[in-house]
Amino acid sequence: MVTFLDMMERAVTGKPCSERDYDLKIFATKLMEKVKEYDIKYDPENPVPSDNSLADDIFKAGIDLYREVGTYCKDTERIIKFTESEIKAGLKNAPSRAIFGEELDAKEMVPRKPEDKTPPWCFIGAAGAPVSSEEILLSLVQSYGAIPLADSITTPALTSVHGVRIRPRSPLEIYGAIRNAVLARAALRRAGRPGLPIMNALATAESAPSLIAALHPLYGLRPSDGYLLAAMAELKTDFDRLNKACALLNLGGRIVGESGPVYGGYCGGPEGTAITSVAYHLMGILVYQATCHLVFPIHLKYRCNTTPELLWVISTYGQAISRNTHLLSLNLNYTAAGPCTEMCLYEIAARAISAVVSGLSIEAVGVAKAAHEDYLTPIEPKFAAEVAHAAAGMKREDANDIVKHLVSRYIDRIPDPPLGMKYQECFDVKTGSPSSKCLEIYNKVKKELEDLGLPIESS
Repeated sequence: MVTFLDMMERAVTGKPCSERDYDLKIFATKLMEKVKEYDIKYDPENPVPSDNSLADDIFKAGIDLYREVGTYCKDTERIIKFTESEIKAGLKNAPSRAIFGEELDAKEMVPRKPEDKTPPWCFIGAAGAPVSSEEILLSLVQSYGAIPLADSITTPALTSVHGVRIRPRSPLEIYGAIRNAVLARAALRRAGRPGLPIMNALATAESAPSLIAALHPLYGLRPSDGYLLAAMAELKTDFDRLNKACALLNLGGRIVGESGPVYGGYCGGPEGTAITSVAYHLMGILVYQATCHLVFPIHLKYRCNTTPELLWVISTYGQAISRNTHLLSLNLNYTAAGPCTEMCLYEIAARAISAVVSGLSIEAVGVAKAAHEDYLTPIEPKFAAEVAHAAAGMKREDANDIVKHLVSRYIDRIPDPPLGMKYQECFDVKTGSPSSKCLEIYNKVKKELEDLGLPIESS
Protein backbone atom coordinates (compact mmCIF):
# COMPACT_ATOMS: atom_id res chain seq x y z
CA MET A 1 0.00 0.00 0.00
CA VAL A 2 1.30 3.45 -0.96
CA THR A 3 1.47 5.72 2.10
CA PHE A 4 1.29 9.50 2.12
CA LEU A 5 5.03 9.63 2.86
CA ASP A 6 5.73 7.28 -0.08
CA MET A 7 3.79 9.63 -2.32
CA MET A 8 5.63 12.70 -0.98
CA GLU A 9 8.99 11.05 -1.62
CA ARG A 10 7.96 10.59 -5.26
CA ALA A 11 6.85 14.23 -5.39
CA VAL A 12 10.44 15.31 -4.68
CA THR A 13 12.35 12.53 -6.47
CA GLY A 14 10.10 11.73 -9.44
CA LYS A 15 10.87 12.37 -13.09
CA PRO A 16 11.57 16.10 -13.67
CA CYS A 17 9.41 17.76 -16.28
CA SER A 18 8.27 21.27 -17.17
CA GLU A 19 4.58 21.96 -16.66
CA ARG A 20 4.12 22.77 -20.35
CA ASP A 21 5.69 19.48 -21.40
CA TYR A 22 3.49 17.61 -18.93
CA ASP A 23 0.37 19.29 -20.30
CA LEU A 24 1.11 18.88 -24.00
CA LYS A 25 3.61 16.06 -24.49
CA ILE A 26 2.52 13.74 -21.69
CA PHE A 27 -1.07 14.28 -20.53
CA ALA A 28 -2.80 15.46 -23.71
CA THR A 29 -0.84 13.11 -25.98
CA LYS A 30 -1.41 10.01 -23.85
CA LEU A 31 -5.08 10.86 -23.37
CA MET A 32 -5.74 11.06 -27.09
CA GLU A 33 -3.96 7.73 -27.51
CA LYS A 34 -6.35 6.14 -25.01
CA VAL A 35 -9.41 7.57 -26.75
CA LYS A 36 -8.28 5.93 -29.99
CA GLU A 37 -7.00 2.71 -28.42
CA TYR A 38 -10.29 2.01 -26.65
CA ASP A 39 -12.41 3.44 -29.49
CA ILE A 40 -14.37 5.71 -27.16
CA LYS A 41 -17.00 7.66 -29.10
CA TYR A 42 -19.48 10.29 -27.94
CA ASP A 43 -23.10 9.62 -28.89
CA PRO A 44 -25.05 12.91 -29.07
CA GLU A 45 -28.36 11.02 -29.29
CA ASN A 46 -27.90 9.41 -25.89
CA PRO A 47 -26.80 11.72 -23.07
CA VAL A 48 -27.48 8.82 -20.67
CA PRO A 49 -26.05 5.73 -22.42
CA SER A 50 -26.96 2.17 -21.47
CA ASP A 51 -23.85 0.56 -22.97
CA ASN A 52 -22.03 -1.35 -20.22
CA SER A 53 -19.08 -2.14 -22.47
CA LEU A 54 -18.56 1.58 -23.13
CA ALA A 55 -18.45 2.26 -19.39
CA ASP A 56 -15.99 -0.59 -18.82
CA ASP A 57 -13.72 0.60 -21.63
CA ILE A 58 -13.67 4.12 -20.19
CA PHE A 59 -12.69 2.65 -16.82
CA LYS A 60 -9.83 0.63 -18.33
CA ALA A 61 -8.66 3.66 -20.30
CA GLY A 62 -8.67 5.74 -17.11
CA ILE A 63 -6.44 3.23 -15.33
CA ASP A 64 -4.05 3.05 -18.28
CA LEU A 65 -3.92 6.84 -18.55
CA TYR A 66 -3.14 7.38 -14.88
CA ARG A 67 -0.50 4.64 -14.84
CA GLU A 68 1.29 6.39 -17.70
CA VAL A 69 0.92 10.07 -16.74
CA GLY A 70 0.63 10.11 -12.92
CA THR A 71 0.17 13.41 -11.07
CA TYR A 72 2.27 16.51 -11.66
CA CYS A 73 3.59 18.40 -8.61
CA LYS A 74 3.91 22.06 -9.56
CA ASP A 75 6.27 23.03 -6.73
CA THR A 76 8.90 20.39 -7.52
CA GLU A 77 8.18 20.15 -11.27
CA ARG A 78 8.22 16.38 -10.97
CA ILE A 79 5.78 13.59 -11.82
CA ILE A 80 4.37 11.35 -9.09
CA LYS A 81 3.96 7.92 -10.71
CA PHE A 82 2.26 4.72 -9.57
CA THR A 83 2.47 1.19 -10.94
CA GLU A 84 -0.57 -0.71 -12.15
CA SER A 85 -0.38 -3.02 -9.13
CA GLU A 86 -0.31 0.01 -6.81
CA ILE A 87 -3.33 1.48 -8.57
CA LYS A 88 -5.27 -1.77 -8.29
CA ALA A 89 -4.30 -2.17 -4.63
CA GLY A 90 -5.44 1.40 -4.01
CA LEU A 91 -8.81 0.62 -5.56
CA LYS A 92 -9.15 -2.56 -3.54
CA ASN A 93 -8.28 -0.89 -0.23
CA ALA A 94 -10.23 2.33 -0.75
CA PRO A 95 -13.15 2.92 1.64
CA SER A 96 -16.47 1.44 0.56
CA ARG A 97 -18.44 3.11 3.35
CA ALA A 98 -17.96 6.17 5.51
CA ILE A 99 -19.92 7.85 8.29
CA PHE A 100 -20.16 11.64 8.22
CA GLY A 101 -21.75 13.87 10.84
CA GLU A 102 -22.39 13.42 14.55
CA GLU A 103 -25.04 12.02 16.87
CA LEU A 104 -28.57 12.12 15.38
CA ASP A 105 -27.28 13.73 12.19
CA ALA A 106 -24.64 11.07 11.49
CA LYS A 107 -25.20 8.99 8.36
CA GLU A 108 -23.31 6.36 6.39
CA MET A 109 -22.41 7.03 2.77
CA VAL A 110 -22.52 3.86 0.67
CA PRO A 111 -21.53 3.05 -2.92
CA ARG A 112 -24.16 2.85 -5.64
CA LYS A 113 -24.53 1.03 -8.97
CA PRO A 114 -26.26 2.05 -12.21
CA GLU A 115 -30.07 1.97 -11.81
CA ASP A 116 -29.57 1.40 -8.07
CA LYS A 117 -32.62 1.92 -5.85
CA THR A 118 -30.37 2.99 -2.98
CA PRO A 119 -31.02 6.70 -2.36
CA PRO A 120 -28.08 8.91 -3.35
CA TRP A 121 -26.14 10.92 -0.81
CA CYS A 122 -27.33 14.54 -1.13
CA PHE A 123 -24.59 17.06 -0.37
CA ILE A 124 -26.50 20.30 -0.79
CA GLY A 125 -26.16 24.03 -0.48
CA ALA A 126 -24.19 26.82 -2.10
CA ALA A 127 -21.36 24.90 -3.81
CA GLY A 128 -19.05 27.66 -2.61
CA ALA A 129 -20.93 30.54 -4.27
CA PRO A 130 -20.12 33.97 -2.80
CA VAL A 131 -22.41 35.93 -0.49
CA SER A 132 -22.19 39.57 0.50
CA SER A 133 -23.01 39.41 4.21
CA GLU A 134 -23.01 37.27 7.33
CA GLU A 135 -26.78 37.71 7.59
CA ILE A 136 -27.32 36.08 4.19
CA LEU A 137 -24.90 33.24 4.98
CA LEU A 138 -26.73 32.49 8.24
CA SER A 139 -30.14 32.54 6.56
CA LEU A 140 -29.04 30.29 3.70
CA VAL A 141 -27.25 27.68 5.81
CA GLN A 142 -30.15 27.51 8.25
CA SER A 143 -32.48 26.86 5.30
CA TYR A 144 -30.14 24.20 3.89
CA GLY A 145 -30.08 22.45 7.25
CA ALA A 146 -33.88 22.44 7.35
CA ILE A 147 -34.12 20.44 4.10
CA PRO A 148 -34.98 16.87 5.22
CA LEU A 149 -33.07 15.22 2.34
CA ALA A 150 -29.83 17.04 3.19
CA ASP A 151 -27.12 14.54 4.19
CA SER A 152 -24.36 17.15 4.31
CA ILE A 153 -24.01 20.87 3.70
CA THR A 154 -21.89 23.04 1.41
CA THR A 155 -21.57 26.58 2.72
CA PRO A 156 -21.37 29.82 0.75
CA ALA A 157 -18.15 31.82 0.69
CA LEU A 158 -17.93 35.04 2.67
CA THR A 159 -16.45 37.84 0.57
CA SER A 160 -15.91 40.26 3.45
CA VAL A 161 -15.57 40.39 7.23
CA HIS A 162 -16.99 43.40 9.06
CA GLY A 163 -17.11 45.27 5.77
CA VAL A 164 -13.49 44.56 4.83
CA ARG A 165 -13.03 42.64 1.57
CA ILE A 166 -11.27 39.30 2.10
CA ARG A 167 -7.89 39.10 0.40
CA PRO A 168 -6.66 35.58 -0.50
CA ARG A 169 -3.70 34.22 1.49
CA SER A 170 -3.84 37.07 3.98
CA PRO A 171 -4.89 37.20 7.65
CA LEU A 172 -8.28 38.35 6.35
CA GLU A 173 -8.75 34.95 4.71
CA ILE A 174 -7.92 33.19 7.98
CA TYR A 175 -10.33 35.43 9.87
CA GLY A 176 -12.99 34.85 7.22
CA ALA A 177 -12.58 31.07 7.38
CA ILE A 178 -12.95 31.09 11.17
CA ARG A 179 -15.99 33.35 10.93
CA ASN A 180 -17.50 31.12 8.24
CA ALA A 181 -17.17 28.09 10.53
CA VAL A 182 -18.71 29.90 13.51
CA LEU A 183 -21.68 31.14 11.47
CA ALA A 184 -22.33 27.82 9.73
CA ARG A 185 -22.37 25.91 13.03
CA ALA A 186 -24.73 28.50 14.54
CA ALA A 187 -27.05 28.25 11.53
CA LEU A 188 -27.24 24.46 11.75
CA ARG A 189 -28.04 24.68 15.46
CA ARG A 190 -30.90 27.03 14.59
CA ALA A 191 -32.12 24.48 12.05
CA GLY A 192 -32.15 21.79 14.75
CA ARG A 193 -29.40 19.74 13.07
CA PRO A 194 -26.18 20.61 14.91
CA GLY A 195 -24.45 17.38 13.91
CA LEU A 196 -24.99 17.77 10.16
CA PRO A 197 -21.60 17.60 8.40
CA ILE A 198 -20.23 20.69 6.68
CA MET A 199 -18.58 18.86 3.83
CA ASN A 200 -16.97 21.56 1.70
CA ALA A 201 -14.23 22.48 4.20
CA LEU A 202 -15.51 26.05 4.07
CA ALA A 203 -15.49 27.85 0.74
CA THR A 204 -13.78 30.86 2.35
CA ALA A 205 -10.71 28.77 3.31
CA GLU A 206 -8.66 28.77 0.12
CA SER A 207 -5.18 28.25 1.56
CA ALA A 208 -3.84 25.61 3.94
CA PRO A 209 -3.31 28.02 6.88
CA SER A 210 -6.89 29.30 6.71
CA LEU A 211 -8.31 25.78 6.55
CA ILE A 212 -6.20 24.63 9.49
CA ALA A 213 -7.28 27.72 11.46
CA ALA A 214 -10.91 26.70 10.96
CA LEU A 215 -10.33 23.25 12.50
CA HIS A 216 -10.57 24.52 16.08
CA PRO A 217 -12.50 21.92 18.14
CA LEU A 218 -14.65 24.49 19.97
CA TYR A 219 -16.20 26.20 16.96
CA GLY A 220 -14.76 24.85 13.74
CA LEU A 221 -14.86 21.86 11.46
CA ARG A 222 -14.82 18.38 12.97
CA PRO A 223 -13.14 15.13 11.93
CA SER A 224 -16.63 13.83 11.07
CA ASP A 225 -17.08 16.60 8.48
CA GLY A 226 -15.88 16.06 4.93
CA TYR A 227 -13.00 18.14 3.60
CA LEU A 228 -12.96 18.96 -0.09
CA LEU A 229 -9.38 18.86 -1.34
CA ALA A 230 -9.05 20.01 -4.92
CA ALA A 231 -6.75 18.82 -7.66
CA MET A 232 -5.51 21.25 -10.30
CA ALA A 233 -6.33 20.84 -13.97
CA GLU A 234 -5.27 18.45 -15.24
CA LEU A 235 -4.08 15.82 -12.73
CA LYS A 236 -1.86 18.29 -10.86
CA THR A 237 -1.26 19.28 -7.25
CA ASP A 238 1.00 21.58 -5.25
CA PHE A 239 2.46 21.85 -1.75
CA ASP A 240 -0.41 23.97 -0.44
CA ARG A 241 -2.88 21.19 -1.28
CA LEU A 242 -0.54 18.52 0.02
CA ASN A 243 -0.11 20.52 3.24
CA LYS A 244 -3.89 20.40 3.68
CA ALA A 245 -3.88 16.65 3.06
CA CYS A 246 -1.09 16.06 5.57
CA ALA A 247 -2.86 18.05 8.30
CA LEU A 248 -6.26 16.49 7.67
CA LEU A 249 -4.99 12.91 7.55
CA ASN A 250 -3.14 13.34 10.83
CA LEU A 251 -6.25 14.80 12.46
CA GLY A 252 -8.37 11.87 11.28
CA GLY A 253 -10.32 13.98 8.79
CA ARG A 254 -12.20 12.43 5.88
CA ILE A 255 -10.87 13.89 2.65
CA VAL A 256 -13.13 14.31 -0.37
CA GLY A 257 -10.96 14.31 -3.49
CA GLU A 258 -12.31 17.14 -5.66
CA SER A 259 -11.58 17.65 -9.35
CA GLY A 260 -12.95 19.56 -12.32
CA PRO A 261 -11.68 18.18 -15.64
CA VAL A 262 -12.11 20.83 -18.32
CA TYR A 263 -14.06 19.91 -21.44
CA GLY A 264 -12.54 21.83 -24.34
CA GLY A 265 -9.16 22.20 -22.62
CA TYR A 266 -6.36 19.64 -22.42
CA CYS A 267 -9.01 16.91 -21.96
CA GLY A 268 -10.26 17.56 -25.48
CA GLY A 269 -13.81 16.42 -26.17
CA PRO A 270 -16.31 14.40 -24.16
CA GLU A 271 -14.40 11.14 -24.64
CA GLY A 272 -11.17 12.45 -23.13
CA THR A 273 -13.03 14.27 -20.38
CA ALA A 274 -14.78 11.04 -19.33
CA ILE A 275 -11.49 9.11 -19.21
CA THR A 276 -9.82 11.90 -17.22
CA SER A 277 -12.73 11.90 -14.74
CA VAL A 278 -11.94 8.25 -13.98
CA ALA A 279 -8.24 9.05 -13.59
CA TYR A 280 -9.04 11.74 -11.03
CA HIS A 281 -10.61 9.11 -8.76
CA LEU A 282 -7.29 7.25 -8.83
CA MET A 283 -5.39 10.42 -8.02
CA GLY A 284 -7.75 11.02 -5.10
CA ILE A 285 -6.99 7.59 -3.67
CA LEU A 286 -3.23 7.57 -4.17
CA VAL A 287 -2.22 11.22 -3.71
CA TYR A 288 -4.77 12.53 -1.21
CA GLN A 289 -5.77 9.24 0.50
CA ALA A 290 -9.36 10.36 -0.11
CA THR A 291 -12.34 8.71 1.57
CA CYS A 292 -14.69 9.71 -1.24
CA HIS A 293 -14.60 11.64 -4.49
CA LEU A 294 -16.33 14.66 -6.02
CA VAL A 295 -15.87 15.21 -9.74
CA PHE A 296 -17.40 18.02 -11.77
CA PRO A 297 -16.46 18.00 -15.46
CA ILE A 298 -16.88 21.60 -16.62
CA HIS A 299 -17.32 23.34 -19.98
CA LEU A 300 -14.38 25.62 -20.81
CA LYS A 301 -16.51 28.17 -22.65
CA TYR A 302 -19.81 28.11 -20.76
CA ARG A 303 -18.51 27.20 -17.26
CA CYS A 304 -21.43 24.85 -16.57
CA ASN A 305 -21.92 21.08 -16.94
CA THR A 306 -25.45 20.77 -18.27
CA THR A 307 -24.73 20.73 -22.00
CA PRO A 308 -25.46 17.37 -23.72
CA GLU A 309 -21.74 16.63 -23.98
CA LEU A 310 -21.16 17.12 -20.27
CA LEU A 311 -24.24 15.09 -19.31
CA TRP A 312 -22.80 12.25 -21.41
CA VAL A 313 -19.46 12.64 -19.60
CA ILE A 314 -21.17 12.52 -16.20
CA SER A 315 -23.20 9.45 -17.17
CA THR A 316 -20.31 7.51 -18.66
CA TYR A 317 -17.66 8.18 -16.01
CA GLY A 318 -20.30 7.53 -13.34
CA GLN A 319 -21.12 4.15 -14.83
CA ALA A 320 -17.42 3.39 -15.31
CA ILE A 321 -16.68 4.00 -11.63
CA SER A 322 -19.86 2.49 -10.18
CA ARG A 323 -19.73 -0.68 -12.30
CA ASN A 324 -16.06 -1.41 -11.66
CA THR A 325 -15.33 -0.18 -8.12
CA HIS A 326 -16.83 0.30 -4.67
CA LEU A 327 -15.70 3.94 -4.53
CA LEU A 328 -17.90 6.59 -2.94
CA SER A 329 -18.40 9.08 -5.75
CA LEU A 330 -20.42 12.28 -6.05
CA ASN A 331 -20.97 14.67 -8.93
CA LEU A 332 -21.29 18.45 -8.55
CA ASN A 333 -23.63 20.46 -10.77
CA TYR A 334 -23.00 23.95 -12.13
CA THR A 335 -25.92 25.48 -14.00
CA ALA A 336 -25.73 28.23 -16.60
CA ALA A 337 -28.95 29.89 -15.44
CA GLY A 338 -29.47 31.65 -12.15
CA PRO A 339 -31.96 31.13 -9.31
CA CYS A 340 -35.71 31.58 -9.57
CA THR A 341 -35.75 30.61 -13.27
CA GLU A 342 -37.32 27.64 -15.02
CA MET A 343 -34.14 27.06 -17.00
CA CYS A 344 -32.12 26.56 -13.82
CA LEU A 345 -34.51 23.85 -12.59
CA TYR A 346 -34.49 22.10 -15.98
CA GLU A 347 -30.68 22.02 -15.85
CA ILE A 348 -30.69 20.74 -12.28
CA ALA A 349 -33.12 17.95 -13.13
CA ALA A 350 -31.20 16.86 -16.24
CA ARG A 351 -27.93 16.57 -14.34
CA ALA A 352 -29.42 14.94 -11.22
CA ILE A 353 -31.16 12.24 -13.26
CA SER A 354 -28.05 11.60 -15.40
CA ALA A 355 -25.82 11.22 -12.34
CA VAL A 356 -28.11 9.18 -10.10
CA VAL A 357 -29.14 6.54 -12.67
CA SER A 358 -25.43 6.14 -13.48
CA GLY A 359 -24.57 5.17 -9.90
CA LEU A 360 -23.41 8.51 -8.51
CA SER A 361 -24.48 10.58 -5.55
CA ILE A 362 -24.77 14.36 -5.86
CA GLU A 363 -23.62 17.76 -4.70
CA ALA A 364 -26.08 20.53 -5.52
CA VAL A 365 -25.85 23.14 -6.68
CA GLY A 366 -23.69 25.89 -8.18
CA VAL A 367 -26.40 28.05 -9.73
CA ALA A 368 -25.40 30.73 -12.25
CA LYS A 369 -22.00 29.00 -12.35
CA ALA A 370 -21.57 29.84 -8.62
CA ALA A 371 -19.96 33.03 -9.84
CA HIS A 372 -22.34 35.83 -8.86
CA GLU A 373 -22.61 37.25 -5.37
CA ASP A 374 -25.92 36.42 -3.65
CA TYR A 375 -27.38 34.66 -6.71
CA LEU A 376 -28.47 31.49 -4.90
CA THR A 377 -31.47 30.27 -2.89
CA PRO A 378 -32.42 27.11 -0.94
CA ILE A 379 -35.04 26.11 -3.53
CA GLU A 380 -32.51 24.88 -6.08
CA PRO A 381 -30.65 22.41 -3.80
CA LYS A 382 -33.96 21.26 -2.30
CA PHE A 383 -35.30 20.57 -5.80
CA ALA A 384 -32.08 18.77 -6.79
CA ALA A 385 -32.33 16.43 -3.79
CA GLU A 386 -35.99 15.67 -4.52
CA VAL A 387 -35.24 14.85 -8.17
CA ALA A 388 -32.22 12.74 -7.17
CA HIS A 389 -34.31 10.63 -4.80
CA ALA A 390 -37.06 10.26 -7.40
CA ALA A 391 -34.53 9.07 -10.01
CA ALA A 392 -33.11 6.26 -7.83
CA GLY A 393 -34.00 2.92 -9.40
CA MET A 394 -34.94 4.38 -12.79
CA LYS A 395 -33.81 2.53 -15.93
CA ARG A 396 -31.15 4.29 -17.96
CA GLU A 397 -33.24 4.11 -21.13
CA ASP A 398 -36.14 5.90 -19.41
CA ALA A 399 -33.80 8.45 -17.88
CA ASN A 400 -32.28 9.12 -21.29
CA ASP A 401 -35.68 10.02 -22.75
CA ILE A 402 -36.50 12.42 -19.91
CA VAL A 403 -33.07 14.05 -20.01
CA LYS A 404 -33.31 14.62 -23.77
CA HIS A 405 -36.64 16.37 -23.27
CA LEU A 406 -35.24 18.54 -20.47
CA VAL A 407 -32.18 19.51 -22.52
CA SER A 408 -34.45 20.64 -25.35
CA ARG A 409 -36.03 23.12 -22.93
CA TYR A 410 -32.81 25.03 -22.28
CA ILE A 411 -30.01 24.17 -24.70
CA ASP A 412 -30.52 27.21 -26.97
CA ARG A 413 -30.12 29.55 -23.99
CA ILE A 414 -26.85 28.13 -22.63
CA PRO A 415 -24.74 30.84 -24.36
CA ASP A 416 -26.85 33.64 -22.85
CA PRO A 417 -28.69 32.30 -19.79
CA PRO A 418 -30.96 34.31 -17.49
CA LEU A 419 -29.16 35.45 -14.35
CA GLY A 420 -32.27 35.19 -12.21
CA MET A 421 -32.67 37.00 -8.90
CA LYS A 422 -30.55 37.61 -5.81
CA TYR A 423 -31.48 35.80 -2.61
CA GLN A 424 -32.68 38.99 -0.95
CA GLU A 425 -34.84 39.77 -3.99
CA CYS A 426 -36.83 36.53 -3.95
CA PHE A 427 -36.59 35.37 -0.30
CA ASP A 428 -37.24 37.01 3.05
CA VAL A 429 -33.76 36.98 4.58
CA LYS A 430 -35.07 37.09 8.15
CA THR A 431 -37.62 34.26 7.84
CA GLY A 432 -36.09 32.27 4.98
CA SER A 433 -39.47 32.25 3.20
CA PRO A 434 -39.56 32.20 -0.63
CA SER A 435 -41.56 34.61 -2.74
CA SER A 436 -44.71 33.45 -4.52
CA LYS A 437 -42.84 33.70 -7.84
CA CYS A 438 -40.16 31.25 -6.69
CA LEU A 439 -42.78 28.77 -5.52
CA GLU A 440 -44.73 29.14 -8.75
CA ILE A 441 -41.68 28.27 -10.85
CA TYR A 442 -40.75 25.36 -8.57
CA ASN A 443 -44.27 23.87 -8.71
CA LYS A 444 -44.51 24.34 -12.49
CA VAL A 445 -41.29 22.46 -13.26
CA LYS A 446 -42.05 19.79 -10.67
CA LYS A 447 -45.45 19.17 -12.34
CA GLU A 448 -43.76 18.95 -15.74
CA LEU A 449 -41.37 16.28 -14.45
CA GLU A 450 -44.27 14.32 -13.00
CA ASP A 451 -45.99 14.45 -16.39
CA LEU A 452 -42.80 13.03 -17.93
CA GLY A 453 -42.97 10.04 -15.58
CA LEU A 454 -40.84 11.17 -12.64
CA PRO A 455 -43.08 11.50 -9.57
CA ILE A 456 -41.43 13.81 -7.04
CA GLU A 457 -42.26 13.80 -3.36
CA SER A 458 -41.97 17.18 -1.68
CA SER A 459 -39.45 17.23 1.15
